Amino acid sequence: MKVLGRRFGTMCDGEEVRIFSIGNDRGMEVRVINYGGIIASIKVPDRDGQLDDVVLGHDSLEGYLHRTRYFGVLIGRFANRIARGRFALNGVGYQLAVNNGQNHLHGGVRGFDKVVWPAKEIDDGVQLNYLSQDGEENYPGNLNATVTYRLNDANELRIDYHATTDRDTIINLTNHSYFNLAGSGTILDHELQIEADAFTPIDDTLIPTGEIRSVKGTPMDFTSPTAIGALIDNYDDQLRIARGYDHNFVLRGDVGTLRTIARVYDPQSGRVMEVITTQPGLQFYSGNYLDGTLVGRSGRAYTKNSGLCLEAQHFPDSPNQPNFPSTVLRPGEKYHHTTIYRFSVE
Repeated sequence: MKVLGRRFGTMCDGEEVRIFSIGNDRGMEVRVINYGGIIASIKVPDRDGQLDDVVLGHDSLEGYLHRTRYFGVLIGRFANRIARGRFALNGVGYQLAVNNGQNHLHGGVRGFDKVVWPAKEIDDGVQLNYLSQDGEENYPGNLNATVTYRLNDANELRIDYHATTDRDTIINLTNHSYFNLAGSGTILDHELQIEADAFTPIDDTLIPTGEIRSVKGTPMDFTSPTAIGALIDNYDDQLRIARGYDHNFVLRGDVGTLRTIARVYDPQSGRVMEVITTQPGLQFYSGNYLDGTLVGRSGRAYTKNSGLCLEAQHFPDSPNQPNFPSTVLRPGEKYHHTTIYRFSVE
């Protein structure tokens, strides 16, 4: 495995940002930036051996500093939405930033995606560490988080998330990469399969209603391989609210156990991506709000459905939904989840 770090840019306060290239013997390369823990690039071969970048991103640090769509970032302290930015813990109420309509999104104004993580190279990747201090974004507790990106010769990118706290808090970490296995165009022809018999419906502000609903007979049924564009324009209340897919799926299997929970296949390139995780939920987002105004790598304008997100995580708004898996972390406990993206061709 080859790991090479170099300067990528400088923050306005003079702090250096580095990018780490991780390559294996099969030609796959992953690039990670320690600003925001961003996965800036994943290059994998197609069925003819042609390499393409299969994630959306920018060529420079400036692009990430001024972006609005969370390309490739590490999300924390709490991924996804919390209703009205409010939650209660041990009888104490907390008010978080409201940065997505009337709700809190992806850790707030300065979440984990907007800090420079101290980084070190390891044999097969890079390890990032960040101490989120008590009261940061009004979350309780000093949270010590470590996130490790590793690549192996099976073309698997493994992300391990670890954290501890000195005070009861909530936590939900994930990665927000946008994938396009064709390397360009839209993801509407990609065939998606999700190992989930149910999803969590949302209200008009994209907050789960608390219901856990069967996918059977709905456009949310990806229990067998289905083209993403097949039903995305159907008149369905849930698709109307989100302008496409932006929903949490209730995954089969035991939480804490690594299992394959999703598979994406691009007929054009032959590329396949499998998602393997220990998490209970998967947020599938179909790039509904990409509108062409955001220009990314090589001057490409990212239009609607240019990429898809498969974010393995706990359910949105879990602190306010007692029937959802808990996201509380207490002193003496260890938060640990793993997500693997495995690439191949068919």
